[in-house]
Amino acid sequence: MTVITRFAPSPTGRLHVGNIRTALHNWLFAQKNGGRFMLRIDDTDAERSEERHVESIRADLTWLGLIPADEVRQSARFALYQRRFDELVAAGRIYPAYESAQELDLKRKIQLGRGLPPVYDRAALDLSDADRAKLEADGVRPHWRFRLDHAAPITWHDLIRGEQHFDPATMSDPVVCRADGSWLYMLPSVIDDIDLGISHVVRGEDHVSNTALQIQMFDALGAAPPAFAHEALLTGSEGKLSKRLGSVGVDQFREAGIEPQAIRALLARLGTSDPVEPVGDVAPLVAGFDFARFGRAPARFDEAELAQLNARIVHYLSYEAVATRLPAAMGAAAWEAVRPNLATVAEAADWWQVIEGPVDAPAAGEDADYLAEAAAVAATIDWAGDPWHALAAALKDKTGRKGKPLFLPLRRALTGRDHGPDMAALLPLIGRDRALARLARS
Repeated sequence: MTVITRFAPSPTGRLHVGNIRTALHNWLFAQKNGGRFMLRIDDTDAERSEERHVESIRADLTWLGLIPADEVRQSARFALYQRRFDELVAAGRIYPAYESAQELDLKRKIQLGRGLPPVYDRAALDLSDADRAKLEADGVRPHWRFRLDHAAPITWHDLIRGEQHFDPATMSDPVVCRADGSWLYMLPSVIDDIDLGISHVVRGEDHVSNTALQIQMFDALGAAPPAFAHEALLTGSEGKLSKRLGSVGVDQFREAGIEPQAIRALLARLGTSDPVEPVGDVAPLVAGFDFARFGRAPARFDEAELAQLNARIVHYLSYEAVATRLPAAMGAAAWEAVRPNLATVAEAADWWQVIEGPVDAPAAGEDADYLAEAAAVAATIDWAGDPWHALAAALKDKTGRKGKPLFLPLRRALTGRDHGPDMAALLPLIGRDRALARLARS
């Protein structure tokens, strides 16, 4: 069997953390099994779908390195949906219902008031042809429901949740087509999965009850259902389901300087007991991906953890990988010098400003004489070799200083900061003339 997975976002907004995780896991599973990862744009809702969001979804997946083998759009497949819909109507598995939203709401309230589950009572099935004709003559347009088979329980083996059992008699016949003719999610998704040969559906556990309904739709359409993996939902760092996670998107990660490698490394392992490591190459993530490793407990997404992981990945990035994002004149030596002190690649520009100058150094105060001595010594050392250690050794001999009193005033005068990259790597980049000017000015 060829493994084919799909990521099916609705183009009503930007991708958020949960979407990214779903896309990544579908992509990883397809990669591990030599299969295909597809993008399906669920744009049946014409009023809310926007082309700019389709473009942003494509761009976000490309930035993350999750390139689909193919793309389909539901808005281009309405003829297929109608044909399969008509087949189910003819077979008696889809039927018209005429209750208004207000009538259905009243029914639910009455059932709840009686301590009963708010399940649709199938009153529409009791209507005669004459009843339906009268309603339609009065201008009442029907919505359409899929008729569940109550004869046997719905069961499947979920790749994460294990054995699943649902009693269809406790579930409402789902609406599949609105009165205005527009499609709801349930049936078109099943038709697409059959037509596209989807072998595995990977999505959040909030879809578990949808899966139970859709399994009967697969059967009614004469197709075997795909394998399903329902993942535990993400929680925020505060320990409960976070509304913020639904708004944090790829655009915000990019603006914050988060690397795609960091997002992949974290979300590939989140929800497993496997360690989250600063993996730049996707190969280890692909090789280690296994639904059996994922637990059913909510997975905790911590933006602070992502930031720490991002910094560790930045420390491994080569100059070639980041050159286009650095100041134009910044070369490999400068990148390698400042890289260990960066949390994001963008911070390299701050250190390039320190190298190029000018810097705003604090007043020398009681170190003024020491820095004047440093300027004099700096003018005599060999700048072709290791000027930092040569300067420090000469000043130690002349002044008797050592440790922090020796090094900190020099760092402050040369960089304007108390902390930063190794001065042995930084000082040659600052260069003799700039260094002498900064020490003398102090």
